[in-house]
Amino acid sequence: MSRASRVIVIGAGLAGLSAACYLRADGHEVTVLEREPLPGGRSTRITQDGFAFDIGATVLTMPSLIDDALRQVGATVERAIPMKRLDPAYLARYADGSTLRVRGDRDAMREEIRRVCGDRDADAFDPFVAWLERLYDLELPHFIDANLERLWDLARHPLAAAKLVATGAFGSLDRAVSRRFADDRLRKLFTFQAMYAGLAPTDALAIYAVITYMDSIAGVYAPEGGMYAVPRAMADAAAAAGVTFHYDTTVTALARSGNRISGVQLDTGDVVPADAVVCTLDVPTAYRLLLPDLSPPRVLSRAKYAPSAAVWHLGVKGGAPEGAVHHNIHFADAWERSFVELIDQRRMMTDPSRLVTIPTVDDPQLAPEGCSTLYVLEPVPNLGGPTDWRSETPRLRERLLNFLETQGYPTDIVTERLYTPIDWQAMGMAEGTPFALAHTFMQTGPFRPGNREKRLPGLFFAGSGTTPGVGVPMVLISGKLAATRVREYAP
Repeated sequence: MSRASRVIVIGAGLAGLSAACYLRADGHEVTVLEREPLPGGRSTRITQDGFAFDIGATVLTMPSLIDDALRQVGATVERAIPMKRLDPAYLARYADGSTLRVRGDRDAMREEIRRVCGDRDADAFDPFVAWLERLYDLELPHFIDANLERLWDLARHPLAAAKLVATGAFGSLDRAVSRRFADDRLRKLFTFQAMYAGLAPTDALAIYAVITYMDSIAGVYAPEGGMYAVPRAMADAAAAAGVTFHYDTTVTALARSGNRISGVQLDTGDVVPADAVVCTLDVPTAYRLLLPDLSPPRVLSRAKYAPSAAVWHLGVKGGAPEGAVHHNIHFADAWERSFVELIDQRRMMTDPSRLVTIPTVDDPQLAPEGCSTLYVLEPVPNLGGPTDWRSETPRLRERLLNFLETQGYPTDIVTERLYTPIDWQAMGMAEGTPFALAHTFMQTGPFRPGNREKRLPGLFFAGSGTTPGVGVPMVLISGKLAATRVREYAP
């Protein structure tokens, strides 16, 4: 654009913060409006009885994407967010009592597989990593970090597309992993990431092994001060570069001049003028609340939403049990049946797998002395299923408590907070899922809700509901892609 335009970003979550950094680097006058008193969106923090709980994602991968955004405003991850790579990234616990550590070093991981699963699978690990790296190198620049709006946009990089086909990227993720490893424990370990995309591993395309690469090969990191350190540092860096932030500020309507965006209206009645707006609300919620006169994108009329999650935050007396690490995955025995129950039947799993994160293993300052914080996640149906959450919630709590006791975790509870699909819905997430639309083929890439509204020039979207999709790396990229749209827009 020939002049620095006024751009409003609705929401100070990771997508909005990323967009703000890239917009500011382009010379725009950027104002971020956030309804909560703190930055972070779904990655915000609550403090309760001396315990600090990060309510959003707890698994941090691809910090280079955070660094890319920070560098737009003169900061770096190294200076702004000290962090360490976790080793092990996960401790996998299986129903037969065996365990497997996802090591931070490839040589160590190969030997861990050899110790637990045998020589055949250990020898298969290096070719598997090479395959994941190839997928990542082909997908990220051409099909993830790119604005894909029409089907034929996929043909902009025909050589990369042909190479993806040749790698088997459009086959089954489950079969791709099963062909490489004989041990069923590795099959679970390297395919559970499909759940982030809202799919069963047997239904997910192998292109989603890129999540496995980010999660199990590129590494999992723990920021000093917990996950909230990420949005806090991004907001501080953006503010130091001239981005204006207003918290406790709710946008209730979009202002228009003719058929173009001209700003936003606040719940106070004030109108804040702008030449462009980047909205990071969940896309279905954005259309319901801010665009009632426009029909939502067609994909939303027949949308398939990802399963949701129940997340139980506990402040407990005592330390982590012997052998536990920062992230602990408890894999259920009934693997295929669990996905049928959760995704196809949209009901509670009878034998669920669960994630237990213990942030105080690496950052004891997040809890009072002698205490720990626990983050217990169980995949659950979204609100499109028959579950009555008012009656189910106390039963779920009892099951989770019994699970923790059985697995040896401390359960002398000082304080707690349990989030269910009802809570996610209250935060503005359609169908009560923090994972937005499932990444079926027809809800991915150019088929996902686009990040600009052509009928209202100057309005753009970022976040998990639009391109490229769900997860911390993807929403960071979504902010960058929205900023690119603004750069290309001439009011």
